[in-house]
Amino acid sequence: MPGAIGRRLDTRCHRPDITLIRVIRETKQAPAEIAARLARAGGRNRYGEPNFRVVWGWSRLGWVGGRWTDRDAHGNAVRETIELRQVPKYLPCDRWHIERWMPPESYGAPAQWYAQTIETEDGIVIPALGPYPSRGEYEHCFTLADARGEFVPLDGAACEAIVRAIQWARAQDAAARRAALLSREERSERAWESHADDALGDAGRAFHGQPQVSFAGAAIPGA
Repeated sequence: MPGAIGRRLDTRCHRPDITLIRVIRETKQAPAEIAARLARAGGRNRYGEPNFRVVWGWSRLGWVGGRWTDRDAHGNAVRETIELRQVPKYLPCDRWHIERWMPPESYGAPAQWYAQTIETEDGIVIPALGPYPSRGEYEHCFTLADARGEFVPLDGAACEAIVRAIQWARAQDAAARRAALLSREERSERAWESHADDALGDAGRAFHGQPQVSFAGAAIPGA
């Protein structure tokens, strides 16, 4: 389940035993103008939502379930609990990230989702990646940064260009898959024709070139 695996890896900017980021994280939202540009460039999904969106790392949260240790300002453990929490999903957290919507079926059926993500801590059963994404989910596809990975300001034209490039690449992949499928079908058809020709040739040789008639589904030589 690629989506589920991606979620688990993308929570690496948060350690389960440190929860101070719940207080100090910086939240931002992309301007409506940029959101509109991405919607025009990438289209909308079956729910009328944009296929692509840009999110601030600290603002983008994902579900993680498990054992958590809360600590005070001095690092002393004050509480331990087993529960679902929402934590920043992407690294670096202080960057803008472009996401692409994935349909719910890309995560498998709900039963499969829970079978692969359920964990048990001290007898408590908890879905490690949260509820099944019944309306699909947005997954990471690009981080806005310079060549050294440093922060760059949010730019609508750059975001739109990235989305159009991703769409173009996906179209090329789809075209390549269609071409491969057609090529495979053509090879299969040629192989079948060759096999049929060989079979007919063998049948002719078996009857020494005598004419054949069909009777009750059987070929009778010389009839």
